[in-house]
Amino acid sequence: MDTISTILIACVPSGVTAFCFWLIEQRIQKQGKAREAEDLKRQEAEEKREKIREQQELLLVQGVNAAITLGEATAKAVERIPDAHCNGDMHAALEYASKIKHEQRDFLTHQGVESIYDND
Repeated sequence: MDTISTILIACVPSGVTAFCFWLIEQRIQKQGKAREAEDLKRQEAEEKREKIREQQELLLVQGVNAAITLGEATAKAVERIPDAHCNGDMHAALEYASKIKHEQRDFLTHQGVESIYDND
């Protein structure tokens, strides 16, 4: 055998090994891209759920405010009825509802201001 054929025969295993490593690398890159796409999809779904939770919280707060406002209006209307004998419980409940409404408003205002400065 001549020298060139000996060198070619010696290079064949190296070439086959290099080709196998290249195939493995391509498969790993393909799996990495698929994993990144899946992670992106999962992150988008999580962001969507978080926005829905935020909207739900907002609607709950608005519902509580509406219920308190309705309760206050009802209590004040009953107080104006001459034949209705309001006891101390009605007045206490009205004061309590008003107090809670103001505490909730103050809390939400405080949270809003904190979130403005925490996001910087």
